Amino acid sequence: MRILLPLAIAAALGTLPVAAAESPDYSLTVYSSAAPGALNIERLTQYGAALPGYALVRDGRRMSLERGTGTIRFSDVAKRIDPTTVSFSSLTDPAGTRVLEQNYQFDLVSQSKLIERYIGQTISVDQQRGDQIVRVTGTLLSAEGGLILAQDSGKVLTLNQWSNVEFPSLPGGLITKPTLVWLVNAAKGGDHDTRVGYQTTGMTWWSDYNVTLREANGGCDMDLAAWVTIVNQSGGSFPGAQLKLVAGEVNRAPAAAPAMLGMAKRQSVAMEAMADSGFQESSLFEYHLYTLGRRTDLPDNSTKQLELFPAATGVACKKQLVFTAAPQPWRYWAAPIVDQGYAATAEGTVGAYLEFDNKEGNRLGMPLPAGRVRVNQAGPDGSLEFIGEDLIKHTPRNETLRIKLGESFDIVGERKQMSFVYDSAADTITETFELSVRNRKRESAEVVVREYLYRWSAWDLTAKSHAFTTRNAQTIDFPVTIPADGEAKLTYTVRYHW
Repeated sequence: MRILLPLAIAAALGTLPVAAAESPDYSLTVYSSAAPGALNIERLTQYGAALPGYALVRDGRRMSLERGTGTIRFSDVAKRIDPTTVSFSSLTDPAGTRVLEQNYQFDLVSQSKLIERYIGQTISVDQQRGDQIVRVTGTLLSAEGGLILAQDSGKVLTLNQWSNVEFPSLPGGLITKPTLVWLVNAAKGGDHDTRVGYQTTGMTWWSDYNVTLREANGGCDMDLAAWVTIVNQSGGSFPGAQLKLVAGEVNRAPAAAPAMLGMAKRQSVAMEAMADSGFQESSLFEYHLYTLGRRTDLPDNSTKQLELFPAATGVACKKQLVFTAAPQPWRYWAAPIVDQGYAATAEGTVGAYLEFDNKEGNRLGMPLPAGRVRVNQAGPDGSLEFIGEDLIKHTPRNETLRIKLGESFDIVGERKQMSFVYDSAADTITETFELSVRNRKRESAEVVVREYLYRWSAWDLTAKSHAFTTRNAQTIDFPVTIPADGEAKLTYTVRYHW
């Protein structure tokens, strides 16, 4: 079914003057609360307002204001706007321009609303009857389950199917776009440079990192490329926008955020000189701000990928193999674990990890937003093979990143309890373990045997076969070198006390 709106509608729309604008100057700051890897890319178009993020939109316009009190209607806003965050200001005469009232009109025209508004009035309906189209005119009595029309002759018609409905005009109060309406008092009439600001949902961003790993002579180095993906499902398009991204956990109250005042002026000459540059990082309160040095288009219902920073090459890294067979310590202990059979024997796994320092001396030294890290290994023939991926949280500079790639195929082992003594009178547990780790590679391997001390928080090692380092309050590491097709055995005794 189609609805025909004659020229009277254009006249009706003309009674709702929308503020004229010349080359809107968009500036967007996009905030994300997306957990790395949490968004389903295949279902991205279905998120809409549920996208974990939002944007602060700043729209610079030249508008014509009447001297004194007048109304401005502004329809170029995102459909998912939060109307409680809207601000309007004049840069031409900020002191003399005041917003007295603000309204957000979102009663959009639709088929059902038009029909409801015309109950009791005359409309014309076209019906397909065989090969002919017959026009029926009458007073609309009801639209429940079809149309009921009363004709001048006194006949009443019930129409279950129709092809077109013609209304004489657009009823007042219905609009074709969400519209902001301001009652403005201006001391100066004429053209004003203005700024409109608001927040909108339906926008988010996240980071992706691609690593090319090279191994040689027992060491490794890597190249790191970083990209950001911006999703716009806000219901608004933003051509030629200045783009900023905020990385960090920005708290939002359950209620809507307050209006954002103090709109920025147009881009400076210095920023225009950066037209070909990528993102520039800077601090923003306790967060990090990434500003794109050129303008970009962000159409509605689009996904855009941009380089976060130029690829870092020759980054020093370290591959680490970690054998674990002990269970993780409990987060909270109500009492010591005195069950002798708890984790008495277990086969272990050997995780393969990639570590690198995020430091300037290592060709990095930039705050890295949370994201997914994909690692490919370069072969001698120049090919790339995918070897694993992991997620990282927001990582400041001068920190070490540790990426889990997978588990080693050729290194296996187990852990078994050799003795256990629980002395309830002395409030102690003394336990001895033997660990066996075998390397089936054709070359030697450096392996970290990691043990979690899980029975109680207070402990001492009373005997050990190998030197160890303390990783944290409940974790110790035994570094061992295992020859090709060889085995390493180690033992230790731990005494828990409380």
